Amino acid sequence: MSAYAPKDYKHLLGLPGLSDTLLTDHFTLYEGYVANTNKSADRLAALAQAGETTTPEYAELKRRFGWEWNGMRLHEYYFDNLSKDASAPAEGGALLDQIIVDFGSREAWEKDFRASGAMRGIGWVVLAFDKETSRLFNTWVNEHDLGNLVGTAPLIVMDVFEHAYMLDYGIKRAEYIETFFRSLNWPVIEKRFENT
Repeated sequence: MSAYAPKDYKHLLGLPGLSDTLLTDHFTLYEGYVANTNKSADRLAALAQAGETTTPEYAELKRRFGWEWNGMRLHEYYFDNLSKDASAPAEGGALLDQIIVDFGSREAWEKDFRASGAMRGIGWVVLAFDKETSRLFNTWVNEHDLGNLVGTAPLIVMDVFEHAYMLDYGIKRAEYIETFFRSLNWPVIEKRFENT
């Protein structure tokens, strides 16, 4: 009873700065997260139905489910906020106004986001919005399931695992980050903010 189907991101092929080979490999990796989310959910349901919720297998699958789920969802946020027809944030728009309130300027926010992406290590950089305090944060998410700010909505997601850039850029992560910023789909990002 697989509940999740991978989204089709082939429309991103031809994205300037990321090769089709890198993107195709990345899509395949994402599809693996979707498949493993489904397998984990199905197996957990079967173990629960069999009354085997105190087994080591159940415990490990329960822990692993967050890794697979977040790997699936973070990739969807990442691919969804990229576009071959990149745009700029809307001047006077609600999101840009909030960025200025929380970071002082768009440039200060971008500098902080880029610095987060340039940190050593693997993971994700996320511009997250906390509805409770109406505040934006640039945050580092390590290994999908570690570092997510509970209760926040991801607005911009950048993958900084090596598979996202090494084929095209080697260890030149700064060049990948530049490509990422040139490829942002601000209407999608702004819609995420409107929907929080």
